[in-house]
Amino acid sequence: MTPADLSDAIVRILARLVAEEKLVAAEIPDSVVIERPKSREHGDWATNVAMQLSARFDLKPRQFAELLGAELEKVEAISKVDIAGPGFINITLSAAAAGELAKAIVEAGSAFGTSKELAGVKMNLEFVSANPTGPIHIGGTRWAAVGDSLARVFESQGAEVTREYYFNDHGAQIDRFARSLLAAARKQEAPEDGYSGAYITEIAERVLAETAEDILSMSEVDAQEKFRAAGVEQMFQEIRESLHDFGVDFDVYFHENSLYVSGAVERAIEKLKALGHMFEEDGALWLRTTTFGDDRDRVVLKSDGEAAYIAGDLAYYLDKRSRGFDQCVYMLGADHHGYVPRMMAMCAAFGDEPGKNLEILIGQMVNLVKDGEPVRMSKRAGTVVTMEDLVGFVGVDAARYALTRSSINSSLDIDLEQLSKKTNDNPVFYVQYAHARTRQVENNAATLGVDLSSFDPSLLNYETEGNLLAKLSEMPRVVASAAEFREPHRVARYLEEVAGAYHRWYDSCRVTPLAGNAVDEVHRTRLWLNNAAGVVLRNGLYLLGVSAPERM
Repeated sequence: MTPADLSDAIVRILARLVAEEKLVAAEIPDSVVIERPKSREHGDWATNVAMQLSARFDLKPRQFAELLGAELEKVEAISKVDIAGPGFINITLSAAAAGELAKAIVEAGSAFGTSKELAGVKMNLEFVSANPTGPIHIGGTRWAAVGDSLARVFESQGAEVTREYYFNDHGAQIDRFARSLLAAARKQEAPEDGYSGAYITEIAERVLAETAEDILSMSEVDAQEKFRAAGVEQMFQEIRESLHDFGVDFDVYFHENSLYVSGAVERAIEKLKALGHMFEEDGALWLRTTTFGDDRDRVVLKSDGEAAYIAGDLAYYLDKRSRGFDQCVYMLGADHHGYVPRMMAMCAAFGDEPGKNLEILIGQMVNLVKDGEPVRMSKRAGTVVTMEDLVGFVGVDAARYALTRSSINSSLDIDLEQLSKKTNDNPVFYVQYAHARTRQVENNAATLGVDLSSFDPSLLNYETEGNLLAKLSEMPRVVASAAEFREPHRVARYLEEVAGAYHRWYDSCRVTPLAGNAVDEVHRTRLWLNNAAGVVLRNGLYLLGVSAPERM
């Protein structure tokens, strides 16, 4: 019996008590919070539903708890209900009811932990979107790991998710990139406002080698345009390959320049004019964002007719909504924090609901540490540490896990030495080893004739078995909360708890018989529990984009 099952049971009891007029008619919640008590002596699960709902049913919390507790005791899976303090309800499950979960998890397989809570919701998740002027830096790498994991979490809850990369191929940074490539091809110093690093030289040399024309004999303007077209495509192809090798593939690569070529900017402006939110002043066209909480109004078209940066934002958001997305989630770096009010004002100006139709997640900085010293620059990119640098140090699995296991709201220090260790101090090793151990136990069991031909959940009565079952039962709630709060790190931390509970169970309970002993019901039943732990670890690692190895 899972926390979700208990929640459903309580909701059904409340509905029945109201129908039987044992409770006054009042709104019944869709679910109630079920938690693990701090001490196992208080039972398997606890809820403070009485203190939350008693007032709406004209009862004191203790009265409400006693009424509900008496009904819960009639539930076959529950062996005991205790009322504590002002109205806490502590619930102890029967051993069989608790143990049934092991079989349910194995039979659910990859579906365990999923739900249909977000079914019908069409989401656009935009992340990374690094400028195509250099390799993906470590901050963008964090977004690649977190963004892809978040997409997997949303999908597990039934949402239809489109992963989108916004390709910034319009603006001054592309001009600087083209000039930098041309300078490198001519063996000159990079422009003062340009880009440098070995990668610039590499791309410039590839463009020269792969272009039939003699670019260097062309005029400055023509040569720069050649490097712009070919160089940006070379760089962006590198970015796509790096992301793919990191386990991240996008459904849509959206070109910023298309917003200007297709007339999308003009359409967005005309819509906002029709809604009455645009005005002219000093020869420029403005969006009155102060109406919607921004600290000042924003220029959309400058007095010289040039589009301001927000013009592209308006067109891009409207384009996403026109493609049928209910929720547009933007994942931005820490340097975009001041960007949020104007974006939310833009959303409201279009008649949408900020925070619902448009969400903005801000991620904090990442620092790499090796041998106690910060790693500050890449051998190839020069001024920044890149995705390839991190993967080269620790591998894809360790990199993705490390970047995902902490809240995006806090800056992150990654100890490369720790992540390289094959010990329990390394969290990704700890979790992956637990999964590999479940497969080793399963293989050893098969060799010794232990199979899944029978199952008696009442035999799972050791303390470590109860603790492991309770921890496994929490997966649906953890994944649901990761989706609700946009925090995939909850999954990583949960997996570490599952790994700990599994290792402790492994140390105290045998799945295979000792030499000379026959296979019995206990061994077969424990194999179900072992395999259930493997399912949870495997499903959780998938949500993080991390492999679940068969052996280590």
